[in-house]
Amino acid sequence: MSDYGFSSPSSSSSSSGMNGAQRAELMDQVKSQLLVATLQELLQKMSEKCFKKCINKPGTQLDNSEQKCVSMCMDRYMDAWNTVSKTYQSRLQKEHTHGGNF
Repeated sequence: MSDYGFSSPSSSSSSSGMNGAQRAELMDQVKSQLLVATLQELLQKMSEKCFKKCINKPGTQLDNSEQKCVSMCMDRYMDAWNTVSKTYQSRLQKEHTHGGNF
């Protein structure tokens, strides 16, 4: 049936064109891209929230109080992000070891 562009189920798995190492490399690339996208989103949200909170009158430079506010805001945002991330990872790991039965 290959004349019509169809292949048998047994040949489709062997002709997928990717071996285990290639699949692992592809998964690593996808994970890296997801990490970059997540970090970009984190930076975007953190910048928006801290700007709204700390900058009342945008100008050419930040005054001392604005600098302190932005610094503290970003530190708190990162602490919260890390706490949520660790909790989420812990939960995923527990679900994985318990077979998803919570």
